[in-house]
Amino acid sequence: MRTIPYLVDGDWLEARLKDPNLRLIDASTFLKIPEGQGFPELWSGFEAYQKEHIPGAAYADLLKDFTNHEGAAPFTIATRDQFLKAVEPLGITDDSYVVIYDRGPLVNVDILASDWSARLRWQLKYEGFDNVAVLDGGFRKWKLDGRPTESGISEYVPAPFSGERREHLIVTKEDVKAALGDENIVLINSLSEADFRGETMTYPRPGHIPGSKHAFFGAHSNPETRLLNDDATIQATFEKLGALDPSKKVITYCGGGIAATWNALLLNKLGQENVAVYDGSLNEWASDESCPLVTE
Repeated sequence: MRTIPYLVDGDWLEARLKDPNLRLIDASTFLKIPEGQGFPELWSGFEAYQKEHIPGAAYADLLKDFTNHEGAAPFTIATRDQFLKAVEPLGITDDSYVVIYDRGPLVNVDILASDWSARLRWQLKYEGFDNVAVLDGGFRKWKLDGRPTESGISEYVPAPFSGERREHLIVTKEDVKAALGDENIVLINSLSEADFRGETMTYPRPGHIPGSKHAFFGAHSNPETRLLNDDATIQATFEKLGALDPSKKVITYCGGGIAATWNALLLNKLGQENVAVYDGSLNEWASDESCPLVTE
């Protein structure tokens, strides 16, 4: 049962740092896209977390512990057993509420979106836990506001996780194939316009899935405030795509199922609950020559 907002700001969080029911999680992960052609470079944010984090925050290693390394594509979501093992040290119980933050989506690119936090939030939702929020503006905004930090490692008392998996929140390649041409399904590509148009070679083949709408995950925040745009502005973006129609299902995708969860979070915030994430995204789709891509 949800008792907290989908996103919270620094004032909201700072006032609750000592709440025993809070589970504050640093999900920082670093991704660097090479200039020109080539696959992104990825590394854990654990070292950065140890140097400085929000007081009391535990660290969740999305690359090491929350990803199935034997999956069909990079970032394949963890198996249920793997997830249960990884989440237990975070001490999440039925009485807990969770707030997640990170240090931004990309290295050396100032995109305003907490997509790593959104990814972990989506995994918790997928595994059956709803009372979770993302810190708007993330660690960068927290620091800019001069709020407290600490170094070292913080831990919670481990607790077994009791949620039940919701399979309908994630779709497969075959599900997306079946959705092509279906007027009751809205496909949303969450990458940059250059990626959408096929002007980059970050993935095995350029372009987007036919029929996809475009909503860049990094375009929903205000560069001056470094916080989300107001709901009306974000709502207008998704309404143009038909994504807020309650009679339709929305599937979000990106390169590896990370940025897609940011758009999914915002759609949930606006009241669209019929949203699934294509976990394999273009890492999987573009690797299969039988899966069509278009570049117009």
